[in-house]
Amino acid sequence: MSVGAALSEARQRADLTVAQLSERTRIRESVIEGIERDDFSVCGGDFYARGHIRALATCLRLEAEDLVRQYDELHTSSRSPVRASAVFRGEDLVRNRSRHASNWTMAAVVALALVVVFAVVRLLSGSGGKAGETTAQLPIAVPNAGPHQVHEPGKPAQAQGVVTLKAVAKKSTWINVRDGQGHKVFQGTLSEGKATTWTAKGRMRVTVGDAGAVRLEVNGKDVGSLGKDGQTVHRTFEAGGPGAH
Repeated sequence: MSVGAALSEARQRADLTVAQLSERTRIRESVIEGIERDDFSVCGGDFYARGHIRALATCLRLEAEDLVRQYDELHTSSRSPVRASAVFRGEDLVRNRSRHASNWTMAAVVALALVVVFAVVRLLSGSGGKAGETTAQLPIAVPNAGPHQVHEPGKPAQAQGVVTLKAVAKKSTWINVRDGQGHKVFQGTLSEGKATTWTAKGRMRVTVGDAGAVRLEVNGKDVGSLGKDGQTVHRTFEAGGPGAH
């Protein structure tokens, strides 16, 4: 019995159609039909013919090596000394190559996306500055300030035309703070150890019941106590400087 006839008989005995056998072995129906007719030209050469015979025989529970040997005795070309055990299906090779190409394309896209994200993060994080400096650490120029005036990090910028007064009580004392229009900003007792800051436009008028009990800072500059212990003092501070009158 020929190779093709043996395979055809085994397929029918297994109650399988050509389509079902094709689905199980992934060999095209036209190739299976040609092999069952002993027309191995449909395989594209001895190399693939051995592989198809081996796959079909294994699926149909036949002795694959016997059928391959029988094929070799009748059809082997001297130009194709390839062993049947090294055969692989042409369809699988094409499919695997396509899958690998797709995987490489996806990997390239992911790598490119990572490069773009890294570049954007570097740009937004201000990596172009000097080493060791971040954006938050760089000096901040104060608008309309003199040529050598910069605002140091951690200290609030002084607004133009505004006077800022900070009082630190060394001991409890009464204090009255009014703005340039005479409006009350604060009036009461400043407790020992307490620090309070007030702001007003233009100028600020201060009355301290115990001048020696309070240390003042005007527009960020320490002016110390306004007088001696127990002395009541009145002072007016202008925007732009610590000077008092």
